Amino acid sequence: MSNAPLVVCLMGPTAAGKTALAIELSRRMPVGVISVDSALVYRRMDIGTGKPGPALLAEVPHRLIDIREPWESYSAGEFVRDARAAIAEVVSAGRVPLLVGGTMLYFRSLWHGLSALPEGDAEVRTEIDRRAALAGWPALHAELARVDPLSAARLQPNDRQRIQRALEVWQLTGLPLSAQQGRASPPDDLRFLRLAVLPGDRKLLHARIEARFREMLAQGFVAEVGRLMRLPGMHADRPAMRAVGYRQLWGMLAGDYDQATAERRALAATRQLAKRQLTWLRHEPGVQAFAMESDDLPGAVEAALRSQGLRDALSASSG
Repeated sequence: MSNAPLVVCLMGPTAAGKTALAIELSRRMPVGVISVDSALVYRRMDIGTGKPGPALLAEVPHRLIDIREPWESYSAGEFVRDARAAIAEVVSAGRVPLLVGGTMLYFRSLWHGLSALPEGDAEVRTEIDRRAALAGWPALHAELARVDPLSAARLQPNDRQRIQRALEVWQLTGLPLSAQQGRASPPDDLRFLRLAVLPGDRKLLHARIEARFREMLAQGFVAEVGRLMRLPGMHADRPAMRAVGYRQLWGMLAGDYDQATAERRALAATRQLAKRQLTWLRHEPGVQAFAMESDDLPGAVEAALRSQGLRDALSASSG
């Protein structure tokens, strides 16, 4: 295990400055950036995801960005497969993998492994969708609560994709999804260094969230959502539209409410996302925290990396 490749995981809540930090670290050290973000995987979703622009991506390539169309799904299992392949590419190039993002489910799936769950069954999913069309997803959520209360408690009543998957697993195996998810075996061929950028002042993070959202609106976020709505095969229930901001602006453009309401809901949803991310991070053991407000955050993280067994891997950047 001590000879296993070291993988640096840079985490934090939305708007904490993870992307800017990763880009600065890549300028100082021989690292390869791998995105850990469930929204950045989608093409055509650029403004509302805070995706780095073409110039930055040309300077600092990010793996696992723009690998799916917005009407396609992307699972934690697919992420683990793709991330392990990307890690192997970075290591073979003599660089240190730097995984950056805020999708904690993806990080945990990579760290702790995934259960051997059954593959999707098109016939079962079609039947579940048919029942949902008749009764609504909240009704199927209630059904899930009867057979798998632990999974149901973690899901919102309209979380179509995850309710469908939990019911599918139940129907295919006769066992609750929650009971099977604890059977994973953590990988032993990689070493993970867990770093997190955390706010000392939650109000400052909320101010950053609002400022970034206002900038996205100024850059044409509403028009971006409008273009997505016009794509063949797109509708509000697509997994990509769970991304904060997108769902709320879609509702506005669909005529469900006005722009002021959409903006208020989008900001509230983003703050709730940040709260969930912070909760995950505070309950994850072995995470080294760095203050978001630090005057020299890149310097502090760089110093930590150089002291954590990276001297050999990073020697090229100091000579």
